[in-house]
Amino acid sequence: MQSPKPAPSLVEFIVLTALMISLVALTTDIMLPALDVIATDLGHPDPLEGHLIISVMFAGFAVGQLLVGPLSDSYGRKPVVHASYVVFCAGTLLCLLTRSFELMLAGRLLQGLGMSGPRIIAVAIVRDRHAGRRMARIMSFVMAVFILVPAVAPSLGQVLIAFSDWRATFTLLLVMACVTWGWFALRQVETLPKEARRPLSARNLLAGIREILTTPAAIGYTVCTGLIFGPFIAYLSLAQQIFQRTYDTGLNFTLWFAAGALSIGVAAIVNSALVERLGMRFLSNLALGGAVLGGTAFGALALATDGLPPFGLFMLWLICNFFFMGLLFGNLNALAMEPLGHIAGLGAAVVGALSTGIAIPVGTLISENYTGNLALLTLAFATSATVCLVLGWLINRR
Repeated sequence: MQSPKPAPSLVEFIVLTALMISLVALTTDIMLPALDVIATDLGHPDPLEGHLIISVMFAGFAVGQLLVGPLSDSYGRKPVVHASYVVFCAGTLLCLLTRSFELMLAGRLLQGLGMSGPRIIAVAIVRDRHAGRRMARIMSFVMAVFILVPAVAPSLGQVLIAFSDWRATFTLLLVMACVTWGWFALRQVETLPKEARRPLSARNLLAGIREILTTPAAIGYTVCTGLIFGPFIAYLSLAQQIFQRTYDTGLNFTLWFAAGALSIGVAAIVNSALVERLGMRFLSNLALGGAVLGGTAFGALALATDGLPPFGLFMLWLICNFFFMGLLFGNLNALAMEPLGHIAGLGAAVVGALSTGIAIPVGTLISENYTGNLALLTLAFATSATVCLVLGWLINRR
């Protein structure tokens, strides 16, 4: 009888999980330098509407999460991940070959649907194996690895576009997806045994969703995740405009963008070293307080300078603010998932879909109203952090 395949080591597990989750960041960031070029090349009359390439992808991502979580609780983690990669690769091929802006958006929608599987089920797999502060520590290591992707993705995209065109970015996405998919298929063991699976039925789904929505910690920290992620989505959509149009950094845009992304990675490493000793709630409150103070101070400066403070001060705020975001991303997710271990797939789906469903309209509202005044973006981060502090206080009282 053949012996069961051994599970990957902790280091391999963290790297593989990070690459699966980073598919979201890579798919978002690699074409940031070319959003207006893509819109123009595909015949759209307004190049600034290129940000729809980001927004539509996140819409598909939000819907996909609601599907893959329950399916993985019923049929296992691996089959659903395989199906998700098929959808993602189909969407990527459509984006690569399209000649119209509408089909580009359709392909991005498919990409969003497909990448929800690796993103959500990777979190469920982590929750299958770990809980509490241990999970927060693992997620911090995952964040530290995966944050290197958005740090280098715009630069990589810029190089590909310079030597080829924007379609090369989708070729790279297709190759990276296939490599990660193959690694997962060969090395990751199934973490949800058959006896622990939940039959797929409307009754079980409704009961699980009801439990999640009536668990204060799960729903409260999910809302916090969405509120924090909303301004972050707006920043991703506006990064090219801020650096290249507002501050006229030219080709150096990708370097300044990477500096902010690396700040998140440093924070994730710091969090992984401290979270088991200090706790998720303490570090989250510390980061939220810092985001409130920093965003309020810089927002006041932006208002005093007609929305355009000195670039050096903007980068100082950005790096500090993203350090606080790096402390929050792993901890808030782990806090939301902590009471949901017995329904980790559905839990990860509802947490992910609800937080994304909150983040998308918040981020879209910010990006649609951006006119070059940075006060809007910075005060949005401060406001979201303030609401999260209040929600955290209410949860702790419960």
